[in-house]
Amino acid sequence: MGRKLKDPSTLSDPEAQEATNHREAKAEKKKKKHKNKHRDEEEEEDDQLSPPKRKLEEENSDSKKKKKKHKKSKESVNNEEEPKRNGEVEESNSTDAVVMVTGKDADEAKYKPLDSFAESKLPSEVLQCCVNFQRPSPIQSRAWPFLLDGRDFIGIAKTGSGKTLAFGIPAINQVLNKRNGKFSRGRYPLCLVLAPTRELAQQISDVLVEAGKSCGVESVCLYGGTSKGPQISSLKSGVDIVIGTPGRLKDLIEMGLCCLKEVSFAVLDEADRMLDMGFEPEVRYILGQTCSARQMVMFSATWPPSVHQLAQEFMDPNPVKVVVGSEDLAANHDVLQIVEVLDDRSRDGRLVALLEKYHKSKGNRVLVFVLYKMEATRVENMLQRGGWKVCSIHGDKAQNQRTQALSLFKQGSCPLMIATDVAARGLDIPDVEVVINYSFPLTTEDYVHRIGRTGRAGKKGVAHTFFTHHNKGLAGELVNVLKEAGQNVPADLLKFGTHVKKKESKLYGAHFREISADAPKAKKITFADSDDED
Repeated sequence: MGRKLKDPSTLSDPEAQEATNHREAKAEKKKKKHKNKHRDEEEEEDDQLSPPKRKLEEENSDSKKKKKKHKKSKESVNNEEEPKRNGEVEESNSTDAVVMVTGKDADEAKYKPLDSFAESKLPSEVLQCCVNFQRPSPIQSRAWPFLLDGRDFIGIAKTGSGKTLAFGIPAINQVLNKRNGKFSRGRYPLCLVLAPTRELAQQISDVLVEAGKSCGVESVCLYGGTSKGPQISSLKSGVDIVIGTPGRLKDLIEMGLCCLKEVSFAVLDEADRMLDMGFEPEVRYILGQTCSARQMVMFSATWPPSVHQLAQEFMDPNPVKVVVGSEDLAANHDVLQIVEVLDDRSRDGRLVALLEKYHKSKGNRVLVFVLYKMEATRVENMLQRGGWKVCSIHGDKAQNQRTQALSLFKQGSCPLMIATDVAARGLDIPDVEVVINYSFPLTTEDYVHRIGRTGRAGKKGVAHTFFTHHNKGLAGELVNVLKEAGQNVPADLLKFGTHVKKKESKLYGAHFREISADAPKAKKITFADSDDED
């Protein structure tokens, strides 16, 4: 029977304090004894572990330490601020701070990012086109050291990141090096840039023509929908850089009017879009006409398997890959995304109501996207009958009509334009305040590129999207894009579900299972008839 303690209330103050101290000391001793016993049991259990089990636990422990270290490192990278550029660095958002560089020798000191144009050590006449910018953009800062060293290069960067000059300046420098600094050009072009659409090809050409003026580098733009005569004349007079769309360029090569055998610097811009549009056979044919010792450059907003396969075939085994931002699908956070679920018949009236809200009193630039050429014509005619001043660009229009419409829209003479997805990528249209998706595109990637026409150069924009039951298969992907950008997800959209479909090719349909090239071949199994068995 234990000793009965006195009631603390009956003790004097010194006695009460001594009793309290005694109890606390006893409890601490008991706790320490229990802890030591528990530790001894753990050590004994560890001693009894079989070698494989002990090794597995050690590996798990090391793995946790590495993950913790990697997480800390990643946080430090994300907290680094990118230097701001004094110019139009478009569609900027927080993901610009994330830069991934992979490839053989990619981390060597000679490939460190450039903090200034002077660090590139390029001639002043080559850098003349950059005088209005304070420093290289993130993609230029990382691309130039590799490209100027002759490395094959893959760049993943969003539209408006300065990627035209990211490959354009090294291309011009390559021409000067091949000429040994002389202004006289050879018979055949030395550099090639392929683009998926006429508008993007023309925009690249405008940049490179301007950039090449100070050092005498000539460029020509080859695209369909217009007369071949002026393009052929430019080729015959001699050019240094050819910028073109795959279809027209292939035609001129087959006619014997464009020879690419001396091209030693080849660029595929918007490579994912080019293959998605079905130009893969033309791209392969054109690249096959270039010099076998060429330097290959690919720029793309995303990196699907088809583009990866093309890179494996036409690039060195270890090309450098620089990702500015993320390879994952993400929308510009400077754009307010409003998604409205409605039926097809309500779209015309709703479009007019939105134009009354966003455009009529302000006269600001509004870009309305539709899906098909016939739809573009119908919507344009419907608005014109309603008294709206509107222009349009789509594939059924001649190139001079498309160029004129785009010029009127850029100048603000006709600030309301209807467009198919030919205007979704790459086009530099300043001060588009509102994008309206009258028809949802075939892919969520195209949706992201469409709304990227607004909210550029650090400005805010609005994207208002009509979503119908015909688009329900893309509801899950759209929900993810909205959530990633911190946008409101309407309840009507969630009714379609949040399932994300497996990626599909516009040409070949759904890819239900990806099989690697080195996978073992299927074996034929013959089942014997049961009557013949012994």
